[in-house]
Amino acid sequence: MRRLTALAGLCGILVLSLAAAAGPASALADRDVQQVGTYDYLTNPADYTGLAPVSAVGDGPTLGLGTFDHLDGELILVGGTYYRVGTDGRPQPFDTARTTPFLQTIRFVPDASGPVPPGTTCAQLATVVNALAGTTFGVVAVRVRGTFADLVTRSVPAQAEPYAPLAQVVATQTLFPLGQQRAVLVGFRTGQDFAGVGAPGLHLHGVTADRTAGGHVISCVAGPDVQLSIERADAVTILSGSD
Repeated sequence: MRRLTALAGLCGILVLSLAAAAGPASALADRDVQQVGTYDYLTNPADYTGLAPVSAVGDGPTLGLGTFDHLDGELILVGGTYYRVGTDGRPQPFDTARTTPFLQTIRFVPDASGPVPPGTTCAQLATVVNALAGTTFGVVAVRVRGTFADLVTRSVPAQAEPYAPLAQVVATQTLFPLGQQRAVLVGFRTGQDFAGVGAPGLHLHGVTADRTAGGHVISCVAGPDVQLSIERADAVTILSGSD
C-alpha cells in the first residue's frame, strides 16, 4: 500500500510522496502532481485569494483542474491546453499569469485504461476508478472520454471578501444541462490518506469535444463508448505561494 510521507517543506513548497520505493528522478517527475494550494485552503476557512499564477506549475502538465482568484470560474486543462469556464458556460483560453488559490495538474501518461460500463453515472465513477487503480488510497489522475447522456456542468460567480463558505457559494451556481454530448472529463480521485490536499473522492471538470461548453461536472451517464484512463501519482508537490 502506498503511504503518505512528508519529504520536504520549505520555501512555500511541500512534497508528499506516494511511492513505495524511490525510482529514477525522471520517472518520478512524470508521475508527480504539481499543484497550487490545497482544498483545505479553499474551505477551512473559506479563502479564495490567489496564491500563485497558473504558470507556476510549469509548462509540462497536460491534465488538470482548478479555479481562479476570487473563485472566478472553473479551470480545465486538457491535452496541455487551459480553459476557463465562467457563468456563461463557454470554455475560453486565458492568460496563465492569472492567479489561482487551487490548481491540480499532472503530465498525464496513463498506466491503466478500460471501458466504463454503459449506464454508469458520474456518482458511480469513483468505484470504477478505484477498481482500475486497485486501491482507494493515494491520488489518481483521471481522464474519462466518450459520449455521455444527461451531462450537467456548472460554474460559480466571482466572490468578494469576506468570503462565504463554499457550500453557500455553490448554492448560487449556474447549471448547464448539456444533454447528450461527446466530452472529455478530467480530474483527480483523492483518497482519505490525502484528505484536504484535494477535494474528497472524485473531482472532475470537463469540456465538450467541440469545446463549446464545459465546467465542473455535476452529473452524467456513460454511453456505450466511454473509456477511462488513470495514472497513479507517485508524489504531490504543493506550491503555497509563500516565500
